Amino acid sequence: MGIKTYNPYTPSRRNMTGSDFSEITKSTPEKSLVVRLANKSGRNNQGKITVRHKGGGNKAKYRIIDFKRNDKDGMAAKVIGIEYDPNRTANIALVCYEDGEKRYILAPQGLTDGMKIMNGPEAEVRVGNCLPLSAIPVGSSIHNIELHPGKGGQMVRSAGVSAQLMAKEGKYATVKLPSGEMRMVPIECRATIGTIGNIDHNLINYGKAGRIRHMGIRPTVRGSVMNPNDHPHGGGEGRAPIGRPGPSTPWGKPALGLKTRKRKKASNKLIVRRRNGKALSV
Repeated sequence: MGIKTYNPYTPSRRNMTGSDFSEITKSTPEKSLVVRLANKSGRNNQGKITVRHKGGGNKAKYRIIDFKRNDKDGMAAKVIGIEYDPNRTANIALVCYEDGEKRYILAPQGLTDGMKIMNGPEAEVRVGNCLPLSAIPVGSSIHNIELHPGKGGQMVRSAGVSAQLMAKEGKYATVKLPSGEMRMVPIECRATIGTIGNIDHNLINYGKAGRIRHMGIRPTVRGSVMNPNDHPHGGGEGRAPIGRPGPSTPWGKPALGLKTRKRKKASNKLIVRRRNGKALSV
């Protein structure tokens, strides 16, 4: 998918870019696979803000994505169209199985209308097919990877990313994630062949603040421009330093570099190498 530019008839338009949607072949979603998505604006069931900087934005209905792909093994499906999904960076593909059921899947690069895909251990190693890691050759590019067999894909689901299957030994397969982390995954877990499409998504320049507001993201104010009663970094004359040994959250907790991962987390033993190139210290 390419990037389009705009004529600079306003200052914000000068540097603004957007997607040309050249991969999109279907403009309207499948009604049976769309549900209403309520806007909580970052609030919990008590009405308290638990996630800041959320609110507003355009209405967007949720497309039900089949991340599991484990109940149609051996049944071919035909790609009907590639669609835009407002809830994620990746595009989605509408497929129709031989029994007539339609489902959405994440659209890998190279998947086009009319192509056939299949799920299960007997499927070919081809773009869009979903197989257990035990049936995928070492060195293959994969995405939508399960962490627990049957739970559905949880890793590598963003636009333009892919992981690489590095090794298979015993009950586990070693996968190199887009962040550089090397991790062991149970070999019965499933993954989809190929790289996720819409690879130019990270090149888009939004150009103006309004486009971020349309996504439901509200402004983030720096703590250093607040008053001392609002943020630990606030106060002082002019552009003052934060006045603390290290950066803090608005509630006084250490920020920016503090490790928050639990030292006794069960999955620590499955991480071979962290994304910083170091082995995980347990």
